[in-house]
Amino acid sequence: MSKPKTPFYSPANYQPEASVGYLMRSILNHVAQAVDRELAHTDLTNAQWIPLFKLYTGKASTVAELARACETDTGATTRLLDRMEAKGLCQRVRSEQDRRVVNLELTPTGKAAASDIPRILSDVQNAHLEGFSPAEFEALQGYLRRILDNAQRIKAAHQAGPNTPDTPDTPTETPHA
Repeated sequence: MSKPKTPFYSPANYQPEASVGYLMRSILNHVAQAVDRELAHTDLTNAQWIPLFKLYTGKASTVAELARACETDTGATTRLLDRMEAKGLCQRVRSEQDRRVVNLELTPTGKAAASDIPRILSDVQNAHLEGFSPAEFEALQGYLRRILDNAQRIKAAHQAGPNTPDTPDTPTETPHA
């Protein structure tokens, strides 16, 4: 893994609670808890509202697409879909063009449940961004995109194999995020 030109952390003074990863994870946990509180009346779990929203917004229409969009494996996605179907939120429909493909469709109940998610997500996100100016918000988005780009580059290099630049020669422990 390539090292930044200016190392921001060192083993001698590393404090997990001051790390960017820890701060991002803490923020994500607080936001997720707030979303869960706001969605409590819908009887949707965190594991269910995310794929429901992906289906609602057209980010996925098959089990494989949904698994990729939710960054889970197809087995876990299939089990989740079983629970969502039991709640009457979605249904699997075999493709008429290719019988191997199973499409996912929201039921009217699923569409109704999903329709309130954008408002809830907007309200929760806006509450957590209170006090930010538009310029600060744009800068924050830019910084987070840069970290995400770095993470994706590191992941791609790691998947490419050990002789690729940006990949460590020896396994490393996952830092406290």
